[in-house]
Amino acid sequence: MTEARRRDYALSSVRNAARLLCAFTPTERELGVSELARRLGLGKSAVHRLLTTLAQERFVERNPTTGRYRLGIRLYELGAIVSSHLDLHEAVSPHLDELRNATGETVHVAILDEDEVVYVERRESPHTLRLFSRVGHRNRAHCSSTGKVLLAYLPPDELDRVLALRPLDRKTPFTITNPGLLRQELERVRRRGYARNVNESEMGVVSVAAPIRDATGRVVAAVSTAGPELRLARDDMRQVTAETLAAAEKISARLGYRPRDRVHAEGASAP
Repeated sequence: MTEARRRDYALSSVRNAARLLCAFTPTERELGVSELARRLGLGKSAVHRLLTTLAQERFVERNPTTGRYRLGIRLYELGAIVSSHLDLHEAVSPHLDELRNATGETVHVAILDEDEVVYVERRESPHTLRLFSRVGHRNRAHCSSTGKVLLAYLPPDELDRVLALRPLDRKTPFTITNPGLLRQELERVRRRGYARNVNESEMGVVSVAAPIRDATGRVVAAVSTAGPELRLARDDMRQVTAETLAAAEKISARLGYRPRDRVHAEGASAP
């Protein structure tokens, strides 16, 4: 089989797997091999192979009583992730606007993806001199304020795993590249409840970030305010930090977090 034909075959298998999953409906939660084969226009053997693979990955499961198949728990887990992101978008929007207006600087919301942060929301500074970034932009977690917040609240074993993925690369002379020093910095972030980044990712840029918690108290995202170092003097940073912390608390409250959950959440995830 040629390389082109192998690619076409793989894409066809993925497409058929997606079509199979979409065949289930709220009124038809269980379907047999024969019914799926008829609906998809595929042979029974092909459908059986797809179901076997999907079952191994927990996308479908077989009812041992009827022999029919239904959607599996993995799809529920993925749906919960999508739902949490939608909830996050709705929760952050008004408070990001408030934070940008209060500070006059660029504000972001980021989530953690392995050892990187992904910026999922952004409001741009009204100043002529401002930072340029975009939704979907990625940065290494160890050299960003949002990343340090998100790393700081990981469970210990997960933090160990993430820090072992690859070396901490140096973006500037101020980037923390020693894992031991980074762990000390993360402990300081946990103690004070926010992270700062001064010239660690890009020279002349400073930022402050605070944790966003969901209803269980788990840190699911971080909100940050960033701007040029020449504009954010020490007194300005104190005010920006206070505004950022306030925004994080408001967003967390919209996600269902209550301050009484703080002790339990931090005790459960302390590195």
